[in-house]
Amino acid sequence: MSNQRDDAVLVVGPGWVGDMVMAQSLFKTLRQQSPERPIDVIAPTWGQALLERMPEVRHTLTLPVAHGELGLLRRWRLGQALKRLRHRQAIVLPRSAKAALVPWLARIPHRTGYLGEHRYGLLNDIRPLDRERTYRTVDRFVSLADFEGGKFGTGTIQPGTTQPTPALTSTATQQKRTLEDLEIAPRFGTGTIITLCPGAEYGPAKRWPAASFAALARHYLARGAAVWLLGAAKDAEITRSIAQDAPGAVDLAGQTTLSQAIDLLAASTAVVTNDSGLMHIAAATPTRVIALYGSSDPEYTPPLSRHAQVIYHHLECSPCFARECPLGHLNCLRGISPDEVIRAIDHTAPPVT
Repeated sequence: MSNQRDDAVLVVGPGWVGDMVMAQSLFKTLRQQSPERPIDVIAPTWGQALLERMPEVRHTLTLPVAHGELGLLRRWRLGQALKRLRHRQAIVLPRSAKAALVPWLARIPHRTGYLGEHRYGLLNDIRPLDRERTYRTVDRFVSLADFEGGKFGTGTIQPGTTQPTPALTSTATQQKRTLEDLEIAPRFGTGTIITLCPGAEYGPAKRWPAASFAALARHYLARGAAVWLLGAAKDAEITRSIAQDAPGAVDLAGQTTLSQAIDLLAASTAVVTNDSGLMHIAAATPTRVIALYGSSDPEYTPPLSRHAQVIYHHLECSPCFARECPLGHLNCLRGISPDEVIRAIDHTAPPVT
């Protein structure tokens, strides 16, 4: 690792895939402020694959701790290793006390973050979180880049203004290699590809019914398109049921790396997805995205892409932000018909031939 500069910034990244994608808006803002300033990011183990597709990031420093785990010894070791990189500032995106430990242990002079649980001393630039002024997650992240001339909180970043949007690197060569590695290149090297992402780690209240995904798949398969089902291993039960109801759909859940998922989404003609990490990844590629919202709020964590269209029915009971529908009907998502999604795809994507 290079230590030639002493103005580098360290970002303690979020623990969720979608949030890490949105954090690229912060990295881009920092790069705009100082094009030569190195940006390093602390991330969970999976973060390496995502951050290596962000050209703004110099080093990814993996911290293999699970959600909620203290991992004090591992944090101490990382903090000691970071001292030689001479970071000038640390920006801590998670609001937990443990997230602020590594920059403090590394003795980074300026440690920035929002007011959170018992972080006095760990941070020396604590910002109050104005939930109305910075409602969107991306605005909260980007506002922490507000640092000029050694003074914090100068108000130079205005929430609600147009922020730089995430853009993950995925070249034609990378996409071709991924298709070959997954042994699907001969069938799907060209033509229309509709990718469906039916999972959502947060819970069932964010998932469009599998039967609706299957109806969508059958429609496009009948029109000669390729249909891919993408997700993590924990989504395999859902994708398997969709594949059974839509013969010809290719079930890739749990069979790809995160890097391969980026390439598959980038290679797609259109992506239909719940509000999930894969939605944010898809939005950070040039592909067309149809994002389906139920229990969550598209104003809070929208897909950050001009190629994205949100379908959200604004029911009185939503957004509830619950993991499972508290009323037991899931009308916020059941009310979205396959025909409505088909119209959105056909309006935003090139025609399927």
